[in-house]
Amino acid sequence: MTTAVPGPQSKKLSGELDKRQDTRTQHFFVDYQKSRGNYVVDADGNVMLDILCSIASHSIGYNNPALLEAARSDEWVTSLINRPATGVQPSTTWPGVIETGIMSVAPKGLNQVFTAMCGSCANETAYKAVFMSHMAKQRDGAAYTPEELQSCMKNAPPGTPSLSIMSFKGGFHGRLFGSLSTTRSKALHKIDIPAFDWPEASFPALKYPLEEHEVENRAEEDKCLNEVRQVLENHKGSCVGVVVEPIQGEGGDNYATPYFFQQLRKITKELDVALIVDEVQTGVGATGKFWAHEHWDLDTPPDVVTFSKKMQAAGFYHSMELRPREGYRNFNTWLGDPIRALQAKVIINEIRENKLLENVQITGKYLKDGLDNLRKKFPELVSNVRGVGTFLAFDLPTPELQDRFLSRLRQKGIEATGSGTRSVRFRPMLIFAPKHADQFLEKATEVLSSVRQA
Repeated sequence: MTTAVPGPQSKKLSGELDKRQDTRTQHFFVDYQKSRGNYVVDADGNVMLDILCSIASHSIGYNNPALLEAARSDEWVTSLINRPATGVQPSTTWPGVIETGIMSVAPKGLNQVFTAMCGSCANETAYKAVFMSHMAKQRDGAAYTPEELQSCMKNAPPGTPSLSIMSFKGGFHGRLFGSLSTTRSKALHKIDIPAFDWPEASFPALKYPLEEHEVENRAEEDKCLNEVRQVLENHKGSCVGVVVEPIQGEGGDNYATPYFFQQLRKITKELDVALIVDEVQTGVGATGKFWAHEHWDLDTPPDVVTFSKKMQAAGFYHSMELRPREGYRNFNTWLGDPIRALQAKVIINEIRENKLLENVQITGKYLKDGLDNLRKKFPELVSNVRGVGTFLAFDLPTPELQDRFLSRLRQKGIEATGSGTRSVRFRPMLIFAPKHADQFLEKATEVLSSVRQA
């Protein structure tokens, strides 16, 4: 560390950019050429251990050699300078890229993929697929009526049906109109924006450590499941999907046990409601399995699994049943980006070849044990250590302490951020190892000691 963060160069660049673009959310400017592995280098030369990783978006390290080599290939260069409208004029290589990349890690039972641009649009287009599938079942193969075709152009029924997706309090699913209507983590995301009148249910508020509160937590999950059933029955015929994160990220790293999700799946199957699992933040190895919902051991797979972030590409997996009857219904100009699909293929290969899922499991246990030791050493400051793999979090007593802890941690060379109002979250690379966990734990101990003394 050579300067405070942000340093003079970051502040200078921020001042220049702020003339044209809002810079208030920026931590610092990054020198991506100098950044390596788990370490990010800012414009002032500060080298920081990165456990935020562009909000969980990086997976195999800055300037990964395999990605650098692939990026120099003719295939990458051609895809980069000739970006196609993939739904209309795909490259001759596109089928192979999909099959050997994104589809090679498809969740069990889902043999289709829709490629998109980001997590928000992955969820948006997934919702559309669920709505179209539901209405196709209602029509039972019949053609659209003239009334439906005419009324939909006026945003009126019957062509524009009153359908909805249920989401959970504390959930985050994006910032576009449909996804924002299911986002319920912070008022700042939603204020002033028109929204659909869609239902919500409570997500379990568990007590930690889980093994010490099994009875209370089971009662809490049953209470929430009863609420889910009641909401869906009250909206029977109109609520046709439920969207849920395996671990609520932006809402505070809220966790539920496999039992909760197993029962949720049974309810959605019983009531013929699609289950959409939002793996935008939890997917691609962060929990020690490629998909977080693999921890649940479901009898039947989810209907939809959305992805983005660590995959670099985005979209959703589904079954053939959710493919629309006509083309152009779920569609946009680019339908994702071949470069990102090629990047995803390299990431998937690196995860396999370097046994990174096993690394996440080992490091996750090591880090969680270290966080438990912090909780015992600073019981008045650290609580609710939780999570799976390296997708971990702990709580501080107040929002003010959360801000102070993260700010001081950054000055000591650890780039991190919070979730909810009191949590510190971990979103490191899949190459994050016990030695990196030790570095965090050492600096966190220093910061907590200074906070305690103050």
